Amino acid sequence: MSLGLRILIVLASLSGLLGVGLSAAAAHITGGNLTTAAQFLLFHAPALLALVALVAAGALSPTMGQIAGYVLVLGLVLFCGDLSRRAFSGVALFPRAAPTGGILLMIGWLLVGISALLRVRA
Repeated sequence: MSLGLRILIVLASLSGLLGVGLSAAAAHITGGNLTTAAQFLLFHAPALLALVALVAAGALSPTMGQIAGYVLVLGLVLFCGDLSRRAFSGVALFPRAAPTGGILLMIGWLLVGISALLRVRA
C-alpha cells in the first residue's frame, strides 16, 4: 500500500480520536444522554467493519489492527454502557466508567493509525 494511502488512514484515525474527544466534551457540557450513546454505537459499527476489511486487505498490521478493534469495543461498552445506564436508571455503571471508555476509544483510534504505519508482512 502506498504511503499516501497509509497517511489517509492515519488522518482518518485522528478524525475518530478527535471526534470521540469532542463528543465526550459535549456530553459533559449537556450532561450526557442516550442519544450520545446511540450515535457512538452507530458511528463505530461501520468503522469496526472497515477496520476488519483493512486488516483483511493487508492495509493494516493484523495484530495491531485487532488490538485496536478490541480496544474500541471495550471503550464503547464502558462509555455507552455508562451513558445508557444513567439515562435509564440514573445510576452510573461504576465510577469514571464513561471517561475510561472515552479514553479507551481515543487510544483505539490512535492504534488504528499506528497499525497503518507498521510494516505489514507478506
